[in-house]
Amino acid sequence: MLLVLAAAAVSFTLSASAGLGGSLILVPTLALVLGTKEGVALAALLLAANNVVKVLAYRETLPIRKALAVIVLVAVGAALGARLLVAAPEAIVTLAVIVSFVFALIAERLDLSRLRRLGGPVLAFGSGATSGFSGTSGPLKGMAIRQLDLDRAHFVGAASLVSLVGDVTKAAVFTEADLLAGQSFLIALVAVPLMVIATFTGRTINRSIGERGYTWLFWAVMAGYTVRLMLSL
Repeated sequence: MLLVLAAAAVSFTLSASAGLGGSLILVPTLALVLGTKEGVALAALLLAANNVVKVLAYRETLPIRKALAVIVLVAVGAALGARLLVAAPEAIVTLAVIVSFVFALIAERLDLSRLRRLGGPVLAFGSGATSGFSGTSGPLKGMAIRQLDLDRAHFVGAASLVSLVGDVTKAAVFTEADLLAGQSFLIALVAVPLMVIATFTGRTINRSIGERGYTWLFWAVMAGYTVRLMLSL
């Protein structure tokens, strides 16, 4: 429990600062403690609850209309990916996590202009599907939202909305499939104070670092996915 809560606190702070990256820490920690499927499911529940707090914290910078297409496509992709996770054997899910990291590394090595030609909708659907199946969308969600050309506060607001819808969708599928039970919801309840503290700490960091600092933070998170890939191989 202490390990889970410590990982959650760090992931919530990072997520509130950069808008994404919570799964970077939380998914591998929970997969190690609980197993891959249960870890992915609990991470979805914790991140969904945390994104409620993030949406409230960034309520003044929520670009709902501009991000609507990304939100819908992420939700559809997440529902599909989550149902695949429920039906797949544990070994296949574990392999999918590693493959998603490989894809993330390949995406990072491409020039950003080439990613732009793929289009935000493709990236949004792909991020939802990979997140639903492996617990992490790698850099796809970040790249999809970057296509909206938002400042850092509105970027985090958009990322919070997108993540909230995606994680709630996944948590609903996992609950229906009995991957989430009473103990999981108890852990989420215990973690609520951490969500509040970490979210407002992260918002303070986001407001203080400036646009250039935020750009560095964003790409540091992207690099983190690459490092996690290397550690998983």
